[in-house]
Amino acid sequence: MKLAFSTNAFKNYTLYDAIHVISKLGYDGVEILCDIPHAYPETLSEKKITKIQNLLNKEDISISNLNAFTLFALGDLYHPSWIEPDFKKRNLRINHTVNCIRMAKKLGAKNISTEPGGPVDSGTLNRDHLYKVFVDSLKMVLPVAEEEGIKILIEPEPKLLIENSEEFVNIVRMIDSPLIKLNFDIGHFFCVGEEPSRVIYKLSEYIEHFHIEDISKERIHNHLQLGEGVIDFRSIFKTIHDIGYNGFVTVELYPYQDCPEYVAKQSLEFLTGLIP
Repeated sequence: MKLAFSTNAFKNYTLYDAIHVISKLGYDGVEILCDIPHAYPETLSEKKITKIQNLLNKEDISISNLNAFTLFALGDLYHPSWIEPDFKKRNLRINHTVNCIRMAKKLGAKNISTEPGGPVDSGTLNRDHLYKVFVDSLKMVLPVAEEEGIKILIEPEPKLLIENSEEFVNIVRMIDSPLIKLNFDIGHFFCVGEEPSRVIYKLSEYIEHFHIEDISKERIHNHLQLGEGVIDFRSIFKTIHDIGYNGFVTVELYPYQDCPEYVAKQSLEFLTGLIP
């Protein structure tokens, strides 16, 4: 099991400075944001990719994941999504994901994470139709993922199309591809009323990467610094150890744009001693 920190907390830094800081603090890995202002593929030249590769080698740090969830370069936190009614907008998400897959290959990353469909209109009754749209859209990028050998990790999130473990399993079975896996965000499952340790056992065959953050007792989806909420990290890390997971666990604290270096340092200190 290895610890990483996400650059989406470092939007006020260049990507290069973020990587340097995260490495200097002692993390094993870095999750790279595939959006502005860091590594949006459309604006990332071959020269910049080479510069990132050289920096990773110099700092002796690995990529834990490419975070292709947000798309502020073309929209906002969730849009354009996988389930936009307008195919032209939906296709922006599809093309972005293809570009992220190709970038992952160049950078030596093994996986990218993506949103679990997108926001669902409160008046939408036919969720089965949206599931089909999501699956059909994902299948459009699968040939590229297969060609490059990159896994696509769905990240369930509160109030989006796929929120919980049951919905995730249903979608994975509909797609039926070894390249569609899970980015297990501990706080997200906690927010929708699931006990993370139990869900880790339940979904162990699909887990390729973890996001961690703390959450308040009210289970509101707001990422808190580790130790400021009520999540039992000691129990969770024991469970992660029990399933034999030896990949990356990435701390994701994007709300802390004003003090990312401080929260990254505090997070690493908090986690020291918790990992079996």
